Amino acid sequence: MLTEGYDVIVIGGGIVGCATALYTARRKRRVLLLEAEHCARHASGASAGGIRCLNRLIEEIPLSLAAQEMWPELETDLGFECGFRATSQIRIAENSADLTLLEERAELTRSLGFRHEEIIDRAELRRLVPAVADNCVGALLCRKDGYTKPINTTHAYRKRAQAEGVRILERHPVEAVNRDGDSWQVRTPHGNFSAEALFNCAGSWGGRISSMVGDEAPVQAAALALMVSDRIEHFIDPVIGVANRKLSLKQMQNGTVVIGGALRAELTSDHAGTMIDFAQMRESAKTVREVFPHLKTVPIVHAWAGIEGVMPDKLPVIGPSINAPGVFHAFGFSAHGLQLAPIVGVVMADLLSRGCCEFDLAPFAVERFAT
Repeated sequence: MLTEGYDVIVIGGGIVGCATALYTARRKRRVLLLEAEHCARHASGASAGGIRCLNRLIEEIPLSLAAQEMWPELETDLGFECGFRATSQIRIAENSADLTLLEERAELTRSLGFRHEEIIDRAELRRLVPAVADNCVGALLCRKDGYTKPINTTHAYRKRAQAEGVRILERHPVEAVNRDGDSWQVRTPHGNFSAEALFNCAGSWGGRISSMVGDEAPVQAAALALMVSDRIEHFIDPVIGVANRKLSLKQMQNGTVVIGGALRAELTSDHAGTMIDFAQMRESAKTVREVFPHLKTVPIVHAWAGIEGVMPDKLPVIGPSINAPGVFHAFGFSAHGLQLAPIVGVVMADLLSRGCCEFDLAPFAVERFAT
C-alpha cells in the first residue's frame, strides 16, 4: 500500500483538531486531518456550547482570555455561521455562604491581576435575571462570556480548513504510529500516511495516541449529558450556573432551554457509545425548578450525551511530546475545551512553526504524569 506524504498530520476531527489544522495550514504547511468517525462526532458535537472565562481553573485563565478576544471575530474569519452570542455568564449564589465563596473567588482572580470576573448584588442579579428564585442573593459575572452552537462552529472550522487546503479523511481511525527516519508513519485501515509532524487532538482517545509515541497520559473517557426543553417564551439572556450545584442553563434564540452542567451519562461496554442516566437528569431538573420556579411545568423533549476525555487534575494536555520529536498534544480538555479551541489551535501552529508560543504551557505538559 502506497504511503501519502504531508508536512503535518492532525489526529482528531473535533473543534480543537479542526482549528489546529486550519491555523497550521495558514503557516503554509500541507496538512492532513484523520478522524476515526466523523468531525464533531463526540465532545464537540455534544457540548452545551458555553463560551466562558467565568470560574476557569487558574492555570487556564491566560489562554481563556486570549480565546475570548477571538470569538467575536470568528464567524467573519471562518466565513461560516458559528452562532456565537456574547450574552454574559452568571454563577448564582443561592445563600450567603455561596456568595462568600464567590467573593473569595473574585478576590483571588483580582489578586492575580485579572479583571474579567465581578461580584453583583441581589438587585443587579434581579435586573439581569428577573425570573430567578427569591432566595438567590448575588452572583459572579463575566460580561464578555456567552455561548455558541458547537456543531456549527466545529464544521465552520472544518469547511474553512478544507477551503484553505487541508485534506480531511473521516472514518480513518489511526491503528499505529511509528517513527521512520525523520518522519512519522501513520497507519489506518484505508491507507498509510507520513509527515514530519503529528498533532494529537484525539479527545478521550488522546491517551491511546500518546502511548503510541511513548507518552503516558491517564485520560479517562466520560459521557457528559445534556437535555433540552420545549420552546417557551423568552425569559433570559445570560448563561446561568450555580455556585454549589451542577447546572449550566441557557435559552436559545428559538425558545428552547438547554440544560447541562457536567452531568454524567453511562458509557457502553466498548466506550464507543452512551446511555442516559435519567436519575441524574431528574436531579438536574430539580435544580432548575428551584432556581427558576416558573419552569417547573415545562417539558423536557430530548436528552443526549457525548464522550469527552477527562484528566485527573481537570487540566488538558497541551504541548510537545517528551519522547517523540515533532509530536504535539492537545487533548483531555475535561468538558471545558470548546471556548479554548481557537487559541489552542493558534498555539499548536506556533509550536510547530516557531518552536514556542505566547503562553506558559508548563501546567499542561504531558510530563506532569511521567513516572
